[in-house]
Amino acid sequence: MDNSKITRRDFIKAGVVTTAAAFLGPVAMKPTGLWAATPKINGPVKVGYQAVLSGTLAGYGAFHNMGVIMATEEINAAGGIAGVKLEVDFRDSTLQAPEAIKNARYFVDSWGADFLAGIDSSGQALALAPVMTELDRVLMVTHAATEKLTEEQVFKNGIKQVFRISTPTYQDGNAAAFIAKDIPIKTWATISPKYEYGYTCWTMLKETLTKLKKDVSFIAESWAPFGTTDFRAHINTILDAKPEGFYSTEWAGELISLVKQANQAGFFTKIKHIMLPVGAAMDVLEGLGPELPDNVWISGRYYFLYPNDKRNHAFVARFKKRWDHYPAYVSETGYSALYAFKKAVEESGSKETKKVIQTLEGMTLDSPAGKRVFRKEDHQAIYDVPWGLTKSDPKYPFKIMGKMIVIPAKECFNRPPFEGPGTKPPF
Repeated sequence: MDNSKITRRDFIKAGVVTTAAAFLGPVAMKPTGLWAATPKINGPVKVGYQAVLSGTLAGYGAFHNMGVIMATEEINAAGGIAGVKLEVDFRDSTLQAPEAIKNARYFVDSWGADFLAGIDSSGQALALAPVMTELDRVLMVTHAATEKLTEEQVFKNGIKQVFRISTPTYQDGNAAAFIAKDIPIKTWATISPKYEYGYTCWTMLKETLTKLKKDVSFIAESWAPFGTTDFRAHINTILDAKPEGFYSTEWAGELISLVKQANQAGFFTKIKHIMLPVGAAMDVLEGLGPELPDNVWISGRYYFLYPNDKRNHAFVARFKKRWDHYPAYVSETGYSALYAFKKAVEESGSKETKKVIQTLEGMTLDSPAGKRVFRKEDHQAIYDVPWGLTKSDPKYPFKIMGKMIVIPAKECFNRPPFEGPGTKPPF
């Protein structure tokens, strides 16, 4: 990606204050169907947003930034939020919990943020949750996937200031099991990240698939520490076990390295049923291009060709025109998070945290990813995301989904009260 044309003046013009580079291009077209403004509130509305902008995952921060800037431009061009300007301060979260907490305190105590958003790391999200009760600001998580954030911190511990607009681990684990039950094989193996996200998703897949299908077994697992670049030993471990199916929650650059090295080892000719829950991420699709084999099951937290409706088509077209890029899933979640704040403030007529929480609970948001509903009990956004089989398409320089299957969120997400019979898939 080229950020040579970025200046601080560009961000000021967009109504965005930032501490790191982002990507700017031609002015976005004004969208249609914006919510009507309520009587004017004291402005501006200030959102503190943090994501990874440094290190090997910096590309994710750049994609967050694209969606956030585009939403800010659109909202301000249409009159702002309840008649006042939207401002966003964007900071590097790294992947360390202390840095995320430091940023949150800066946003609220020094910059005067009304709302917070972002967060890539599940560990950071869990560490931030208790802090949000002290800061008393709504945090809209746009990436971190741990189900413990909503089930334990929000539902059980009563931390009402935290919401999540992106899908959690259920799409990666439970929904994957609903797909896997119809694949005519019995043995599975994994190479996955050696931290909570990898362990949790693999456990979900095993527990749910075991309930859905008889005689299935999980015969090999290899755990790759964060930052792994050489996957050859992990690949050999799986090949030696000779599973019929392979599942991996590796993501970003690590998934790209894994697939490239697996290709060299003939992995995809020896194991034909592959599931990559984060394989539909735009950085992975673009990073692998034609090297991603056909007929691999992939998914993500948003996929730019789903849903096939006017709202999403228009969003993708505006995004492509604005950035000369297709939207990544964090681009869409960051974009939609700002529109969620806009709707909540305008419907409540206030920036007050308590009133905004009351409005967000149960609120429906029409977004590029489809209709989202923020579940009152745990503040998890419920919306559907597809799984699909990769195929080549001359329209795109990377693989896209051919056959798609959508497991409705209401079928594969855990549901309140999260304990007892009937609260976990399969329902």
